This record gives sequence, C-alpha cells and structure tokens, in this order.
Amino acid sequence: MSGLNVSALSPQGVRAFVGRNGHGILVSAVIAAAAQFLSEHYGAPAMLMALLLGIAFHFLAEDDAGGCKAGIEFTARTVLRLGVALLGARISVELMVGLGPKLIAVVVLAVILTILFGLLGARLLGRGWRFGLLTGGSVAICGASAAMAIAAVLPKNEQSERNLIFTVLSVTVLSTLAMIVYPILTDTFAFNDEVSGVFLGGTIHDVAQVVGAGFSVSEQTGEVATMVKLIRVAMLAPVVLVISVLVRRMSEEGPKGDSRPPILPTFVVGFLIFATLNSLGLIPKVVVEAMSSLSRWALLVSIAAVGMKTSLKRILDVGGQAIALIVAETIFIAAFVLFGVIILGH
Repeated sequence: MSGLNVSALSPQGVRAFVGRNGHGILVSAVIAAAAQFLSEHYGAPAMLMALLLGIAFHFLAEDDAGGCKAGIEFTARTVLRLGVALLGARISVELMVGLGPKLIAVVVLAVILTILFGLLGARLLGRGWRFGLLTGGSVAICGASAAMAIAAVLPKNEQSERNLIFTVLSVTVLSTLAMIVYPILTDTFAFNDEVSGVFLGGTIHDVAQVVGAGFSVSEQTGEVATMVKLIRVAMLAPVVLVISVLVRRMSEEGPKGDSRPPILPTFVVGFLIFATLNSLGLIPKVVVEAMSSLSRWALLVSIAAVGMKTSLKRILDVGGQAIALIVAETIFIAAFVLFGVIILGH
C-alpha cells in the first residue's frame, strides 16, 4: 500500500508522519465515528452519512485549515487501499461452491455484462470511458467499495474526484432504495427463500444493504443473499487487475514520459492473499471477523476523507445523463439476475 516506507518506521519517521498527517487522519476518523453513530441510532447507511458529513467539511481539504490536507489525502488514498485489501478475508471458495456452478455463472455474467453495459451507456451518452467503468463496476460489484477501488487504478483527470463522489453517493442511495423495494418484489413474485437470496445478493449494491434486505425476508434468504454478494465482492480483484493492465497498456502507447501504473496494485495483491488464506482455512474465524470489521472501518474513514476532498458544487455539475446511466445500470443488473434465476427454474 502506497504512502509508507521503511524509513517511516523509525521514531523520527513516525513523529514526522504524525505531524504531517495526524490531523487529517483524526478528523476523518471522527467523521466516520459520527456516521456510524447516526447509522446505528437512526438507520441511515453509514457510508452515505460519512460521505455527506465529509462534504460538509470540505473546507478542511481546500484551505488546509488546521493542517489537515495532507492527512486527508493520505486517508483517501492509503487507508482506502488497506480497507479493500482486508475485504479479501471475507472471501472463501467454500462459500461459493455451495451455490452451484449455474447460479455462480449467472452472478459472474451479471457483473461482466453490467460493466460492459456501463461502458456502452457512457459512450452513447457522450461520457468518458472512465465514468462508464466507474459506475458500471460499482453497480456490478459492491457499490462504494468497488467505486473507490476502481478509481484508485484509473488515470486521473480534472473530473476524477467529482465522478467518484457522485458514484459513491448514487450507488449508496440506490442501494438503500433497493433494500426497501426489492424484498417487496420477492414477495410479489412469490420467490422461495433461495431465489429471493440470489436476487437480493445479485442486485443490491452494498454489502450492508444486502444483509439488511436478505434477513428482513428470512434467515435462509439472508444467508444465501450474503453468499451471492460475496461472490460479487470476489470479482473485485480480477476486475481491478484487468483495468490496471489495460490502463498500463494505454500508458505504454502514450508519451514516453508518462508514468505507468503497476501491473498488479499492492492492495489487489493483499486482497488475493487474504482470500487465498481464508479459502485454505488458515485464518481463524475470530481473525476473519476482526479483519472484516477493520476493513469496514477503513473504508468508512476513507470515504469521509474522499468527501472532504470534493465540493458539493462540483458534484451537482455532473448532469442528468450521469444519473440516467447509473439508474439504467441498476435496472440492467436486476433484470439480468431475475431473468437468470427464472431460466434456471429456481
């Protein structure tokens, strides 16, 4: 994970690091804690609360008030990568095998086709390919977490931060709406517990909302929905790897002075290592739970920092076409998964 080196481990390096980044990290953590409090007491999505509270404190990153800017940058970049890497501890082959190859194929195809749909939709609407990948990947995989991981390997331009904030905000709101509406649909269509779980886990964007929607239907639906969702989360590493390779190839074809991103980002390596160790049963369950909790907090703290980096005015400039695209992607993945489970006769 970028941002740390060996010399930083010395006492002098630690003091310098804390002096440079401490204020920004601390304010991001406080905002994340406030977001979690609001989530637990008022039922609002923690990610959404962290993002909105972060945006309200944008001045800290813009004017470097209180010396917070460097720490906010570090949190939005390095803490984010740590959170994504730790997500790998939630993945295991055993979880996936239980669903069977056909349902797994439906879920994997839904992820791939939604990303391609995002790219096509972005092109038809005159948006850049970066925006298509960002929105398509976040809808297809795991919402805000996927958006931040994909944004970390995409080449930056003047719209990068605005597009990331818009995507995180949109998928969180849509995921919350889906958590309310989709369980009603499963009841309307008289789905059994397994089909309900596949539909909810294969279509709702964020993990927390999948769990909430699934267990609101039944215990079995919640378990199946969580398993299906984790298959989508497992797609994060290969998708980010493919994007990273393609971006590197494009940079090689560009001007020779351009810096090239690594073929395999460090946080993706971490994700794959933790997923492999967990699949082999080498990580105790209590450690997996601790790593999952740490991952969630790292992502919550980093999204607060990302919020502080972006002004609300710039988000509002994104336009109606962008909203139409991310809504269309959400409808596409829902329709595809629904069609898939019906075709399979579940």
